[in-house]
Amino acid sequence: MKPFIFHAQTSDYFHEKDGILTVKLMTDRSDWNRVLLRHEPDNEEYLLDTIKFGAEGRLTEWQVSFPVNSDRDITHYVFKLVDSKGQHWLDARGVHSRVPSREFHFKFNAHHRPASWVSEQVFYQIFPERFCNGNPSISVKAGEYRLKENTLDVVVKEWGDSVEGHNGTGAAEFFGGDLAGIHNKLDYLQELGITALYLNPIFQSPSNHKYDTTDYYKVDPHFGTNEEFAALSSDIHARDMKIVLDAVFNHTSVEHPWFDKLKTNISSSNLNSEKGAYGHSDSPYHDYYFFKPNDSTQYVGWKGISSLPVLNFSNEAVRGHIYQSEESVIKHWLKAPYDIDGWRFDVIHMLGEGEGAYNNAHYVKAFRDSAKDENPEAYILGEHFFEASQWLQGEQEDGSMNYYGFAHPVRALLAKQDIAYEPINIDMFTFSDWLAEARAKVPWLNQLSQLNQLDSHDTARMLTLLNGDEAKQKLALTLLFTYVGTPCLYYGTEVGLEGGQDPDNRRCFPWGAEQTSHWFSFHQALISLRTERRSLQSGAYLELYCDAETLVFARCLGGEKTLVVLNLSNKEKSLALPLWMLGQEQGELVALLGQIERVLICNGTAEIVIPAMQSMIFDVDNKLD
Repeated sequence: MKPFIFHAQTSDYFHEKDGILTVKLMTDRSDWNRVLLRHEPDNEEYLLDTIKFGAEGRLTEWQVSFPVNSDRDITHYVFKLVDSKGQHWLDARGVHSRVPSREFHFKFNAHHRPASWVSEQVFYQIFPERFCNGNPSISVKAGEYRLKENTLDVVVKEWGDSVEGHNGTGAAEFFGGDLAGIHNKLDYLQELGITALYLNPIFQSPSNHKYDTTDYYKVDPHFGTNEEFAALSSDIHARDMKIVLDAVFNHTSVEHPWFDKLKTNISSSNLNSEKGAYGHSDSPYHDYYFFKPNDSTQYVGWKGISSLPVLNFSNEAVRGHIYQSEESVIKHWLKAPYDIDGWRFDVIHMLGEGEGAYNNAHYVKAFRDSAKDENPEAYILGEHFFEASQWLQGEQEDGSMNYYGFAHPVRALLAKQDIAYEPINIDMFTFSDWLAEARAKVPWLNQLSQLNQLDSHDTARMLTLLNGDEAKQKLALTLLFTYVGTPCLYYGTEVGLEGGQDPDNRRCFPWGAEQTSHWFSFHQALISLRTERRSLQSGAYLELYCDAETLVFARCLGGEKTLVVLNLSNKEKSLALPLWMLGQEQGELVALLGQIERVLICNGTAEIVIPAMQSMIFDVDNKLD
């Protein structure tokens, strides 16, 4: 049986001052021959003896101080404990019998850290065209224009009508959602408990999803005006809320004046318009994109899609437009009067110099530096459908849309599907290992800034994947609001909105349902817990129990301890929980969510019975009334 050894990088266990780190380790034994910290100040192993510093219940506290690395931004360290029978090591995943790979060492980036406000938020993702129609006079009109290189008429539908099937004409369907609609619903969002908004693209574009930009400096006129967005942002900030916008810098629309495949730019009344890159090798914008030699009609499209020509960041003018100049797009929207609080960068891992995303890390860092230069507290969020560890070491992104470290494993556990909608069957042991591995690869502060979602505009909705299974959806939501990272609800989840693959996952918000849906109060209760309890925002994560169907973990910070119990079994479970791991020998568990009201803690253990297919959340209280 493995010994209990625990360390976290929260303020309870970790302190940095003037380049010196002081760290604390907790063990269930005090008789180790040696308790050592291993670090690599010059790429060579150094082992430092820790000292006994105190006790908490049956736990022994050990402490040691050491300097941060001077040769690189990230300091790596692990713990080595030795007795007469052998040794144990503690890395960011847990306890092991041998020295662990450096990939899983505890990491601290002394120079690049996310803004602390991020982990305090509850985000809400809005697909603007489907959230609320606040100004029908600016909605797309039937026959107004065509999409897909002038081959597809726009389709105007009544609010709430069904959307086109997957791989159909979904990008051409318009229901009329706009910025005025979002503005009108801020009171509703605050009632729900939302503190930050993430909007899918709002800039000028022919499609409903706006990932094919034609003007980075102009709000799409069917959504509103720049002035309306400035007013929306101002009101959001007056309510002490935040707003993050979607940036699509890997590619543009073929209708962007730089590309102008349809020749709308030079055929307009603007006689000073420059020729677009398409079909004009002498265009000043030719090198903004990737063309085949001697053929300005053959170009690289994102994932082979001809309507989305890829931008060439080896071109100085592109760099200037997007991030380098004071008037760059990244800086423009961070400045007054818009004052956005961060950017979510679409397919950020794919952009660079040519096919293959050459020099990608350089440009992601440059995006970060540009944004932080304008607003040091800006949130830098990357879209990565798979593992994003290499972008999350501090100097590139603050966080990613945490598909790999949260959405994928939750979907695999509960819906038995992977991200490609193919069957997968994992139990709670594998789920726990998956989460631990993903956490361990990333510095703690970046873990807290990961954007955790159950679903998004790019995935089928979780409730639909679960075939409407409300018990499993509640388990998923409990994880969303209690796990490490920043929770983000996809619009409509709080009223049970369903939807299959894109574009069915982009249905209109069913206004009126918020008044009758039983889901609303459940979400509201979870959001309230998340907002009120600092331990759920940035507390250490400590797993207390796991079997094939059950997981129990605690989030702890500054004396506040939140216990989360999840039972996936179709039978109730009786558990003896080792609360002594939290330094808790006596006291009680007080229910925050669930059917049980109070459970006594006796001699470091709490005996609980958890009903089938349910979750419970408790406050761990030291005192008995």
